[in-house]
Amino acid sequence: MGLKNMSLILGFLGFVFLQGLLVCTAYNVHNYSFIVKNTFFERLCSNKTMLTVNGGFPGPSIHVRKGDRAYVNVHNEASYGVTIHWHGVKQPRNPWSDGPENITQCPIKPGKNFTYEVIFSDEEGTLWWHAHSDWTRATVHGAIVILPEANTTYPFPEPAAEQVLILGEWYKGDVKEIIDNATATGGDPTVSDAYTINGQPGFPNNCSNDTSYKLTVEYGKTYLLRLVNAVMNEEMFFGIAKHNFTVVARDGAYIKPVTTSYIMITPGQTMDILLTANQSPSHYYIAATPFLDSDAPFDSTNTSAILQYTGNYTLPSFIPYPTLPNVTDRDAADNFTTRIRSLASAEHPINVPKNITTQIFIAVSVNEILCANASCGGPNGNRLAASLNNVSFVTPSIDILQAYYRSLTGVFGSDFPSQPPYIFNFTGDVGNNTLYPSQGTKARLINYGEAVEIVFQGTNVQTAENHPMHLHGFSFYLVGTGYGNFNATSSPSTYNLNDPPEVNTFGVPKNGWATIRFFANNPGVWFMHCHLERHASWGMDTVLIVKNGTTAETSILPPPTNLPTCS
Repeated sequence: MGLKNMSLILGFLGFVFLQGLLVCTAYNVHNYSFIVKNTFFERLCSNKTMLTVNGGFPGPSIHVRKGDRAYVNVHNEASYGVTIHWHGVKQPRNPWSDGPENITQCPIKPGKNFTYEVIFSDEEGTLWWHAHSDWTRATVHGAIVILPEANTTYPFPEPAAEQVLILGEWYKGDVKEIIDNATATGGDPTVSDAYTINGQPGFPNNCSNDTSYKLTVEYGKTYLLRLVNAVMNEEMFFGIAKHNFTVVARDGAYIKPVTTSYIMITPGQTMDILLTANQSPSHYYIAATPFLDSDAPFDSTNTSAILQYTGNYTLPSFIPYPTLPNVTDRDAADNFTTRIRSLASAEHPINVPKNITTQIFIAVSVNEILCANASCGGPNGNRLAASLNNVSFVTPSIDILQAYYRSLTGVFGSDFPSQPPYIFNFTGDVGNNTLYPSQGTKARLINYGEAVEIVFQGTNVQTAENHPMHLHGFSFYLVGTGYGNFNATSSPSTYNLNDPPEVNTFGVPKNGWATIRFFANNPGVWFMHCHLERHASWGMDTVLIVKNGTTAETSILPPPTNLPTCS
């Protein structure tokens, strides 16, 4: 609780430049201290030490109100460098504190510290923070709770209480060693040994029944559950036995209420859920299971927690378990995700770009890099890779933001292509089309204020599957999705331009397409990548650079004086 509110509640007068209007607003300042260190844990009948923040798995939650500011001093007591990303926080004009390693900063060295300035703007609901160095986010993560502004309230009745639920994973092995070994061999990384809810695997995992996370509720009351999917490589179905619930927000933005018995949530996404305790007082399982639409290796286990009612009653001999869709049930996943619509009310308006001035078409693929003498651990003795528009991203040794801001040459190219190198039947019999990508560090420059549309086209190259894509620095509107090849003539006719969901992470369907739109009103260097961690590690990434506008208020803020050095 001390870390939760080590907040120095100061009345500040801030100026937020949002979509061309200079707005005067008061905000509170909150201060947090994050100690990144190794901590001892026991799970699944075994034990190990792993990287955590302040000794917790998950780490501490950050609590703010809409428009506030948080200063988070990160002390690195690990044996290697780390960075922290504030997932879904737009950080207006402030890419210096966005966090992806060697994109907007170099890592915080062991024994050093760095204070992030986390600037909140129009986000409201639940977001999350996580490490953004290799695979450290597997254990270094936590929730961000953004309450409504003072003297305002939710667009739904005030809940009796709130609770964060974080879906995560447990690896018996050392996560850094797992990805380092996969990187060295070129093969698929070892999958996790269990999923977790608030750090506990729960039933039916070994040595986990007695330590299951328990959520206590009182009959007749309604609770706000803030759900985060911090899983590394799998999308998840989630449900509560015998209970329906109502999803009211996603990715820090309110939606039209969706009442359902289950949800599908991708890595990186968050959802706010209203649960009314309206069943007979007893115990009920809360559970999550994977959803996978490919033949890639995956963790096939389940995780659970217990919803327990207060009061006097006889404990059941058998605790009910939710009925969740089958692991391969794409229809069930689509039946949920296609119901998501922005609230789009007078109090929570949206602004969907209609007159597009910048169009980008990106083919999303899993690939191979040729290895001499078939000496690698991937398919055909090659190295597994991934790409956007047939470019497999190579992370530089000097961060791109400093290179751009200081006009350093040789760090990145500004020629990320606006379309694939050539057009083929992306979702059909692709043969060897673009199986072997080029490798490079390429960015796409966009003028300030452009109305941007990006079409992401999934491909059948190597292994087709759903790709949860995430863009830093923005929320954007998911205006359309579909299966098969995007058709520039007919596909836009299916767009929803009235109330599309405003998100920061979305799924490109397996062998399908997805279109997003946003205004490029946040100058800076912003990472865009798949949130399946193995795909990001293989190069399914790029960088969007939004150039400065014509005024100081539409330009990148000056860098902090204590940025970690790259040497």
